[in-house]
This record gives sequence, C-alpha cells and structure tokens, in this order.
Amino acid sequence: EQLAAKKKRQKEREALGDKAPPKSVPKTIENQRVYDETTVDPNDEEVAFDEATDEFSSYFNRKTSPKILITTSDRPRGRTVRLCEQLAKVVPNSHVYYRRGLALKKIIPQCVAREFTDLLVINEDRKVPNGLIVSHLPDGPTAHFKMSNMRLAKELKRRGKDPTKHSPEVILNNFSTRLGHSIGRMFASLFPYSPQFVGRQVATFHNQRDYIFFRFHRYIFKNEKKVGLQELGPRFTLKLRSLQKGTFDSKYGEYEWVHKRHEMDTSRRKFHL
Repeated sequence: EQLAAKKKRQKEREALGDKAPPKSVPKTIENQRVYDETTVDPNDEEVAFDEATDEFSSYFNRKTSPKILITTSDRPRGRTVRLCEQLAKVVPNSHVYYRRGLALKKIIPQCVAREFTDLLVINEDRKVPNGLIVSHLPDGPTAHFKMSNMRLAKELKRRGKDPTKHSPEVILNNFSTRLGHSIGRMFASLFPYSPQFVGRQVATFHNQRDYIFFRFHRYIFKNEKKVGLQELGPRFTLKLRSLQKGTFDSKYGEYEWVHKRHEMDTSRRKFHL
C-alpha cells in the first residue's frame, strides 16, 4: 500500500511538473534541534577576536608546530597499548611513553620543558580503553572524554594497508556552538597545519548529537568521477565529560563546562556541541 501511494504521488508530481509543491523535509532530531544561544555565527566579531587570542591561536597563526605525547593510565594492558601505537601512526610527530607510576602533575612540567604542545592520556577499565584526556600545553585547556566502541585496525573489515607517514587532512563536522568550536580547534591543533595531500589520508571528527565519531581513511581515485575510501583504523566514539581551564588538575582545577546528565539531558533535541 505504501509503495502504491508513493508511486501515485510520484506520478502526480510528474504531471504537475514545475507547479508541483516542494517536497516535505522529514523531521529528524538534528533539524528539530533546540536553539542554542551560543551557536557561532561565522561573521561574529567577538568570536573572531576570541579565536585570535585563545590558547590555540599560536598554532593557527603557524607560530608553533604540534608535538604530541601519548601516554596511558598506569600499567596498561594489550588493547590500550596497541591503541597508543596506532594513534601514533595517525598523529604525526607524536611520541608514546608509558607512565610507570608517574603522576600526571609531574609529567606535565616535563612535557612543557621538552616543548610538547599536547598531552593525550588514554584511560582503561578492565583492560578496555574507556576514556581520553586531551591537555593543550602549556596553558590548557584540558578536555576529558568518555571513549566507547573502540576498534583496532586489525578488527576492521576490508581495511587498507598501514598508514604512511604523510600528514593527514583533518575534517571537523558539526561543531557549531562556542563549546564545539573550542573542542574542534583542540582536535585540529593535534595535526600539522599543512596536510600532505600526496598521502591521501583523512582524519575525521564527526559530531552527531554530542557524540564525536573518529575515523581514519585513505581515499583512492578510481577515475575522474569516482573515489573509493579505505578505512585504516583505529576508530572510536567520544563523549565530552568536562572542559577545564589550564592543564590537568583534578583537585583545584577550574572547569569551563561539566556534563551534568540529570540537569542537561532534559530534552533529546538539546545538544551542547
């Protein structure tokens, strides 16, 4: 019956031609989103000034180039170790070091002294990676994410060959609020400003309903019109838990934003990024 009704409507549209009414847009949670007053207007002078003077401005002005330290919670297990190794292949100029009992407060001054620009910490629970801390050095901010649905490269079907050492292109999707812009700029500053297009590699951070999906692909030109995609891995999903001013400080840190589930998640149509 539905198929017959659809065909009938299609015939009516063809008969009416240019006079046919416009197609109705289906309602989705995304296009019914509750308006957020912090949504960024590209022409807003205040936003432009803030971005010109924030902690990431030196990267976007090309005064600094990224140098990343990747570490883990204490005594990491197999999957967490392999995730670190694979992230080091995705993010150029990154170095993997294991904690060996050192507190993060002691690691951060050493990172600053050795001119690292960012610190990534992968936390685990019961041998499964379940959290990511991204701390921008030397002055912050620090973001704490919940990590889920992690897949290593070898667990992906039809994956491509190992990534090359070329700097990838970075795609940031749907980071529309002031908070979203801060998170997007934080992810962008992990990668070199100028990608090497020869490598045909793309790192994607796609925000949908406040879940950030990370994927790493290689694109292949089949002919002048067709392009194929190979997923290289790893892949995971992030959910922002908090954004803290300055570097990591769990005791006295000043928080810019904290996700309070029972207060903030009152509507399925309200998103924060």
